[in-house]
Amino acid sequence: MRSPLPIVYLPGGGGRSSFWRPVADRLWRCGSPIVLGYPGFGDVPLDTTLHTLSDLYASVLAVLPARFHLVAQSMGNVLALRAALEHPERVASLVLCAVTGGIDVRALGGAEWRDALRIEQLGAPTWFVDDASDFTGRLGEIRIPTLVLSGDADPLSPVRAGEFLRDRIPSARLRVVAGGTHAMAHDEPDRIAGLIEPLYAAAP
Repeated sequence: MRSPLPIVYLPGGGGRSSFWRPVADRLWRCGSPIVLGYPGFGDVPLDTTLHTLSDLYASVLAVLPARFHLVAQSMGNVLALRAALEHPERVASLVLCAVTGGIDVRALGGAEWRDALRIEQLGAPTWFVDDASDFTGRLGEIRIPTLVLSGDADPLSPVRAGEFLRDRIPSARLRVVAGGTHAMAHDEPDRIAGLIEPLYAAAP
């Protein structure tokens, strides 16, 4: 069933809108897709007015509609969790996929990735590499329908991170994707879209 609300897709630290496009193309019947890329990454021009992750957060919220569903990958979950906590009237539901930010994932067994990303993306903004946001103490405030997706072959976001979120967000459900890697949403769009779709039937 199509939601009257759009579905916003946030990429991870790679910042490219192409990451979520395969899933968005499969879920267009559930809600109009808004697939974002971050300035300075991929084919999105650098915005010299953005200096911090908070600047990026504010700029993203400024262009989004009054209310929407939110789907996020990896470090994009920093933005998603913050939006859900600070603007619960705007975020109708959450999909938290392969989470590496917003909680202390390294303490839960996640492998370090920042140095590799910094080398890979020379010249790109370092917002996500520099970020250390931890919303652990506020996760219990999130009451909207929430789906957590963890791949059991993802060294950056281990299943323990998904279990951590499930146990602290009252409305959260966890789906563990057998063989799922950190890029599972891009590499296995049929599978991931199939897990996400039922959420929109339950979301207000």
